[in-house]
Amino acid sequence: MNKAMTDQAHNGMKRFAGRTALVTGGGTGMGRAAALRLAREGAKVVVAGRRADVLEAVVAEISQLGGTALAIPTNVADHSEVKALIDQTLQAFGTLDVVWNNAGVLGTFGPMQNQPFEEFDEIVSVNLRGVFACMKYEIAAMLELGVQGSIVNTSSWTAHGAMPGLAGYAATKGALDAMMRTVAVEVGGHNIRVNNVSPGIIATPMAAGVLASEAAARPFIRHTPVQRIGTSEDVADTVLWLLSDDARFVTGQSILVDGGYTLGGLRPWLNEVISEHG
Repeated sequence: MNKAMTDQAHNGMKRFAGRTALVTGGGTGMGRAAALRLAREGAKVVVAGRRADVLEAVVAEISQLGGTALAIPTNVADHSEVKALIDQTLQAFGTLDVVWNNAGVLGTFGPMQNQPFEEFDEIVSVNLRGVFACMKYEIAAMLELGVQGSIVNTSSWTAHGAMPGLAGYAATKGALDAMMRTVAVEVGGHNIRVNNVSPGIIATPMAAGVLASEAAARPFIRHTPVQRIGTSEDVADTVLWLLSDDARFVTGQSILVDGGYTLGGLRPWLNEVISEHG
């Protein structure tokens, strides 16, 4: 049995034993699901976000699981708060190994011509500039520590398709995909991998306005080949794979987790329409 297999056996196959994980946007939805999974798999977890109450609730859940976690309220749109987040993480746990930069805002639905500049600026400051700040300080810490790091950012299916009413949001996600690819090339030689996860239609607090009722969700379900809305756990499981050594040869990728929603072509239910008019 080689050393890696011996270490896995000793740690009960916990992929993140001995590692420190950071999850921004870690208080609710997908971030919360990933933070809990990371703790179950042995990581010491730092959860960051703007709401201290929900962060502390996640820390309490992790403590009940027997894990170790720390809540650090952070607005990623403020780069000084991001630097403080990384500094506090290192002070508490001494290292930073894996990160999910998940914090983001959606903005309000509406035609581009009706979106206020102030709202667009907020979306950019959180979704794009915020991730830039996070990666800047995370990578600097990983390089100084000499760790084998893995970073995942949250992009979106809207970077691959089109959702009327979300021009500003989609713009930040498309830009994030481009930035991620460049950074992956920059740091790949330093044993740091960088990828994005692109969720599809997922039942999260952020999507509550879109999926407010069964009737509202039905068109999305019908258009999704697997015939359901995604869950936070669907995305969290993919993120943990990307963060883990199981994905050790994967970098510079934006992985769609959308149940096939963005696939082109006709859907099976259209056979009914074709039959009716055939």
